[in-house]
Amino acid sequence: MKKGFYALAMGGLAIGMAEFTMMGILPDISEDMQRDIPTTAHLISLYALGVVVGAPSLVLIASRQPPRKVLMWLMFIFFLFHGAFALAPSFASMSVTRFLSGLPHGAFFGVGTVVAAKMAEKGKEARSIAIMFAGMTVANLVGVPAGTYIGHHFSWRLTYGIISVIGLLAMVMLYLWLPAFPGDPSNRVGNQLRYFKSQEAWYLIALVSVGTGGLFAWLSYIAPLVREVSGLPAGRIPLIMTLVGLGMFFGNFIGGKLADSVSPSKAVMTSFGGMAICLLLVYFTSSVTWAAYPMAFVTGMVSFTIGAPVQMLLIRTAKGAETLAAAGGQASFNLGNTLGAYFGGLPITLGYAYNTPSLVGVIMATLGVLITFIFYRQIVLKKYR
Repeated sequence: MKKGFYALAMGGLAIGMAEFTMMGILPDISEDMQRDIPTTAHLISLYALGVVVGAPSLVLIASRQPPRKVLMWLMFIFFLFHGAFALAPSFASMSVTRFLSGLPHGAFFGVGTVVAAKMAEKGKEARSIAIMFAGMTVANLVGVPAGTYIGHHFSWRLTYGIISVIGLLAMVMLYLWLPAFPGDPSNRVGNQLRYFKSQEAWYLIALVSVGTGGLFAWLSYIAPLVREVSGLPAGRIPLIMTLVGLGMFFGNFIGGKLADSVSPSKAVMTSFGGMAICLLLVYFTSSVTWAAYPMAFVTGMVSFTIGAPVQMLLIRTAKGAETLAAAGGQASFNLGNTLGAYFGGLPITLGYAYNTPSLVGVIMATLGVLITFIFYRQIVLKKYR
């Protein structure tokens, strides 16, 4: 069982590097492809769009299959399209392969969340889910800074070639170490789709996609933020990304423990509220060079406490459709990625400084608190007490 968690975490490592390394090497791709940064940032949004499309559709297609088999195929798709992205000759082909490479992301975490909960000790489900997401936080701690360094000093294509190979390694580990839970032949698509007829589904989609957009409004533009506003040299960006990753690593486990200790709804409100406060501090301190370092760590930590509480909230309010709900949560998380990158980029295109996306993030995270509070009062207290 323990090795099964390592296999899931390796998949999370590959996915985390694929998603977040783009933020660190955005200026390098922009220069290489001769596009401005807001245009190049569309690659962030296209990946997230791929997650939104792939999460529910791939889960529904594979709903009756054994989870180990499904997870292995998802990582094979990941390997294939990230390799194609690394070799893409033009910005147009990069855009297509970036979208396709996002397809397995949400489905992997959706299926993996349910598998991790099955392998967990009773009462420690959120902490077990956090172990799977630890792969993503290790990606931000080690993989993203390393990928940023390689992309800046050698080639961004080499970075994504390495990411593709890590996906292949994860597929092998899943085959060797993940328990062979059986599929569910009675798990019909119609039964799964009924989830989207519930109020819970749409509240959760809204709170995740809007609230987590606050994180991505800041993170999508962190490289130009620390270069242009904080005044750090380009060579310090890997260190900044390391500090963000270190914060996310601790925040992930803090969020898991918080969700097991209090209700997931309260944990989500706490996370979004803390995120809004941190992003406001980023806006006011970004011109202070030394402050870029502690704010990268603290904002990454507080923002990533959201992961496990949201996943627990999803699977506890979607009986009979837990996998689809968890995958939908990842789709919503990446819709937040898209919305955060888009709305965060608007003030930049209007000529404002690179710290203004943080204010956009404050608004989105605050809306996340409000939507979660309404969900808690209108749904949780009435149906799940």
